Amino acid sequence: MQELKEWQVVELLKTTTGFFEEKKINEPRISSELLLGHVLRQSRLELYLHHNRPVYQEELDRFRVLCRQRIEGRPVQYIIGEQYFYGLLFTIDERVLIPRPETELLVEHALESLGMTGRGGSKDAKILDIGTGSGCIAVTMAKLCPSLTVTAVDCSLDALEVARMNAANHAVESRISFIAADMFDELFAAALPEYSYDLIVSNPPYIPESEWDGLQREVRQYEPRIALTTPQGIECYESIVAKASKLLVPGGKLCFEMHADAAESVSELMAVEGFSGITVSRDYSGLDRVISGESPI
Repeated sequence: MQELKEWQVVELLKTTTGFFEEKKINEPRISSELLLGHVLRQSRLELYLHHNRPVYQEELDRFRVLCRQRIEGRPVQYIIGEQYFYGLLFTIDERVLIPRPETELLVEHALESLGMTGRGGSKDAKILDIGTGSGCIAVTMAKLCPSLTVTAVDCSLDALEVARMNAANHAVESRISFIAADMFDELFAAALPEYSYDLIVSNPPYIPESEWDGLQREVRQYEPRIALTTPQGIECYESIVAKASKLLVPGGKLCFEMHADAAESVSELMAVEGFSGITVSRDYSGLDRVISGESPI
């Protein structure tokens, strides 16, 4: 980057954005804003409200360290250690996936299936979140709906540690049980504190191994592969659907996030197990992304 004796926020953002563009970094302006905002402890809006603020040498040195990590491909969310999800701030690192906007649709759909809205509600319900990762789904639902109790399951002890941290940060840890269990284990149900949930929600690994090499470098090098892929991309759905009717109350709901090409195959799995009212919803790009159904009565 060009050397100047003194920097102001606005010129540093402009120069860094151009530098990231040259290096073909994804979302160069947002990356610049988030990294500088992290160093200066300001939001993106505050950066522009104080655009003439000087950036001092110590701050500049720290900013450059973060920029070098970004040039190496490390996602900005891992660099700053946080990501917003459904308006809530989550602590994250390479032990968990980066929460994505598409998964917010899963939360909305799950709440709607319980007769609540994306702004929450007061209905008593027991939720099972399979493959909780950072805890973004479990924590968000518990935060929005004070009457919900949640069981959050993951096979990764590292992920559960992050999820517990996020539950504590949002003061919902008393209503979430964190369980280490593998959805493919025949004794999976025995590890759970409940056997009758009103809703099972899951954003499981759904990318086929054959697609791994085609993913963005940032994903391949930094995000946990175990949380992204299975051999065919369908195995998690097969396992969860087979167990779901025994874990749900009669007429309970099952909601998944899924691969854009998986709607037909997941629908068939659910129909074979007796689920009805199967509904597919699209994401912001018009791709099939969320599927839900009702367990046999």
